[in-house]
Amino acid sequence: MNVDLSKAKWFKSRRSSAGSDCVEVAHLDRGLVGVRDSKNPTGPALVFNPSEWDTFLTRTRAGGFDNH
Repeated sequence: MNVDLSKAKWFKSRRSSAGSDCVEVAHLDRGLVGVRDSKNPTGPALVFNPSEWDTFLTRTRAGGFDNH
């Protein structure tokens, strides 16, 4: 999927502190959601459709991506 991210308005969680390693999120057209590494704002970004984003958030909240 090729999405223009040049006008995206990126933000971090309010729980993020200055200087911490975070991800940034941008709400895009057509319900898409962009995610990128805050340390590399010009690097690649993941783009999720609404269903994928909902699944990602659900799994994250449930600890589905914790390293065991």
